[in-house]
Amino acid sequence: MPANALNTAQSEADKATAAAGAAAEHAERSFAEAASAAKASFADAAKRLEKNLVDSFDTLRAQSRTYTDTAGQQLEDAQKYVSERVRERPITATLAGLGVGVLLGLLLAGSRSHNK
Repeated sequence: MPANALNTAQSEADKATAAAGAAAEHAERSFAEAASAAKASFADAAKRLEKNLVDSFDTLRAQSRTYTDTAGQQLEDAQKYVSERVRERPITATLAGLGVGVLLGLLLAGSRSHNK
């Protein structure tokens, strides 16, 4: 092989090596940029998810407070109603309570005897 051809081949090989190195550096930078963008995207998504969860929890808490208040008021109304009826007819209320107690006792005793 002539010296001129050898120098040209060596020069082309050097250019190819330099181009391969530049391509590798470019690929490395591109990968680093993509990884950084993905990290930022994941962080943003995590923040949005956290905000949505906090908002949903606050909404749920507010709704449950409303339901609790409503249930408490209804329970108070029911207690007043029962107290008034007992004051109006104490003997009837006592007999009704006794009857319900006996009925529950019989039901519980019957279910225990079936389980044995």
